Amino acid sequence: MTTITFKDDATGKAVQMPVLEPTHGQAVVDIGKLAKEFGYFTYDPGFMSTASCQSAITYLDGDKGELMYRGYPIEQLAEQCNFLEVCYLLLYGELPNAEKKRIFETSIARHDRIHENLRRFFHGFNYDAHPMAMMTAAVSSLSAFYHDRLNIHDYEHRMVTARRLIAKLPAIAAACYKHSIGDPSIYPREDLSYTGNLLYMMFSRPGKHYEVNPVADRAMDILFTLHADHEQNASTSTVRLAGSSGTNPYAAIAAGIACLWGPAHGGANEAVIKMLDQIGSLSNVESFLSKVKDKNSGVRLMGFGHRVYKNFDPRAKIIKDICHQVLDAFGHDPRLELAMRLEEIALSDPYFIERKLYPNVDFYSGIIYSALGIPVSMFTVMFAIARTAGWITHWMEMITEKDQKIGRPRQLYVGEARRRVPSLIERK
Repeated sequence: MTTITFKDDATGKAVQMPVLEPTHGQAVVDIGKLAKEFGYFTYDPGFMSTASCQSAITYLDGDKGELMYRGYPIEQLAEQCNFLEVCYLLLYGELPNAEKKRIFETSIARHDRIHENLRRFFHGFNYDAHPMAMMTAAVSSLSAFYHDRLNIHDYEHRMVTARRLIAKLPAIAAACYKHSIGDPSIYPREDLSYTGNLLYMMFSRPGKHYEVNPVADRAMDILFTLHADHEQNASTSTVRLAGSSGTNPYAAIAAGIACLWGPAHGGANEAVIKMLDQIGSLSNVESFLSKVKDKNSGVRLMGFGHRVYKNFDPRAKIIKDICHQVLDAFGHDPRLELAMRLEEIALSDPYFIERKLYPNVDFYSGIIYSALGIPVSMFTVMFAIARTAGWITHWMEMITEKDQKIGRPRQLYVGEARRRVPSLIERK
């Protein structure tokens, strides 16, 4: 086994720490005994250099622009599989054959309705409540409706809960949307695909026939595949940390949804649309980018660059083609011209090249959602539906770890030193 020697220069004490070898990517130094041996903790804001867990689910290489689920490249999965096949892959570790695919899709369809009392739950929200606020509350409440399979140490209970979550998220999302526009919620249909049902529940209305466009169905399916998991990001880490306390999986997933709501995470595609609307026309692109280059302006270029991917986002390559297919089917969106011009400049301007500001998945996904008629307030909700598959898989992996412990990060305390509490009359 490879080791790294840590030496305290103050005392001369040296201790060897083991190096853990991965299947892919960077090796990891096991510093579990650092505090015991030296009396020190490590300091790593944002956990940029810290592996918080071992995982066999997703691998990404930011330098090479690689993303794999269970060893399968994302490009191949997006081309050859549908979203529910990807869900099966994440949950079970292998792609399903035809029979297993049929059984799994049937089991999802069996759970795709939400309890009628939960449906009435939405009546209590204000008419202008944000869909993400409603979704967070609704998912958290699922444990009050489906508490018959909540033994987290029982394999079958975990799998039933996983299928329930994946199945019910589209119905919850659609109910959030319908409430926001004052329409009655719609029940799912057994003859539609997973994403087709979502579109149907969102856009169909009583008394009016709605036909799911196959281009929209496939576009949503691919978007969901691309967003299904992304290693140890903020929301996934939140799910793992919440779940480590032993809380029920619905509460853990709700915590992940709440984290995803942040504009620096799941709200990034929403920010792209707002940015394009702010630019307004092609004539304003140059002046806008000048402000982006001015560090004192406070103007940011949304949908470009990525914290992990250093050269290109592999998901963006796939989604760019889908974006054009959607626009061809649903009509021209003037935002696309702005987006294409921004991309053209960013890929040729030394300022953006040097800073590796290239279009990421959020850049195109927002345009697709907008073209499909999905309002900006629902963008992050779409993200949450897809990411639930990854979240529940990570939760299950964490729960079954041999030496699973409650998460307990440490800190560097920089507050006041110990001091005496003055009496009331002494206080100024």
